[in-house]
Amino acid sequence: MAYFRFLPDLQYISPLNNRQSNDTYVRVKNLFKRIAITASGSANPYLFDKYIIEEGERPDTVATKFYGNSSFDWLVILGAGIINQRHEWPLSSQELYEYCLNKYGNDLTAFKHYQTTEVKDSSGRLIMPAGKIVDENFTIPNPDNPLSTLNPVEAVTNYEYEYMINDSRKEINIIRPEYKLKIVSELGGLFQYKPDSSQYINAFLKKTDNTRKKSP
Repeated sequence: MAYFRFLPDLQYISPLNNRQSNDTYVRVKNLFKRIAITASGSANPYLFDKYIIEEGERPDTVATKFYGNSSFDWLVILGAGIINQRHEWPLSSQELYEYCLNKYGNDLTAFKHYQTTEVKDSSGRLIMPAGKIVDENFTIPNPDNPLSTLNPVEAVTNYEYEYMINDSRKEINIIRPEYKLKIVSELGGLFQYKPDSSQYINAFLKKTDNTRKKSP
């Protein structure tokens, strides 16, 4: 992912067994340094397009479709607001089935919970929204016959539950291609360190504390 070339570095105390001394440092990328689209940017309708991820698509294939280059997969992730790609990017149908089978085994089709179905009265007014988790025996008064009740409940299996979660991840925000170069040009500056601590070496390098040295 080309995104990592923008990350600044850290001089980190070496964890290697063959280090020369307890003062030996290694230079690593600062993976804790992150940026995100601001709230005002998220509300800007001109910055994003809505996109539904198609079956089997990955960030790199979506990047090729929108930005003409798979190396802009990080821009897809950034626009979607994803922190952990492994858990937040939707699985393909086969991947989802294998995930569920591994997680639930023989309980794949067992009931996860019960939830409400939508109920409207004869005038079309919403009485009960769908998707509220309830008990199996949950009832409400019949809006068209006060002397009776309704049981607007359906069972949701473990697989259906995971399918709904996975399906909800398919709609993402895509940063419009015309903003690609502007974001790339600003990215390096956003990641630079500021000379506001004793750890500062330069705009792209900080030195971490040596935790192996004991205080006197």
